[in-house]
Amino acid sequence: MAKTSELREREVINILDGKKLGFTSDLEIDPVSGKILALVLPAPGRFRWLLGRNEEIIIPWRQIKKIGSDVILVELPEKVEANTYIDLSGGH
Repeated sequence: MAKTSELREREVINILDGKKLGFTSDLEIDPVSGKILALVLPAPGRFRWLLGRNEEIIIPWRQIKKIGSDVILVELPEKVEANTYIDLSGGH
């Protein structure tokens, strides 16, 4: 079991396209049970603070597939960009 502080040290990767989403900035925790409901990541973009945006990526616990020693693997179909899939089956 990982400590919540350790989750911030692990990069979050979408297993559907291999894209790096960033590092956890916060957690949503159920105040009654104490269980983690979701990971919160800052939205990508170096200059988002200039525009006054405080966008976040919310990853529900059910979409977390594996928490490893270095990375957190998630499955986020809504974050997959169009045309990122490559057909390796040889079919046309």
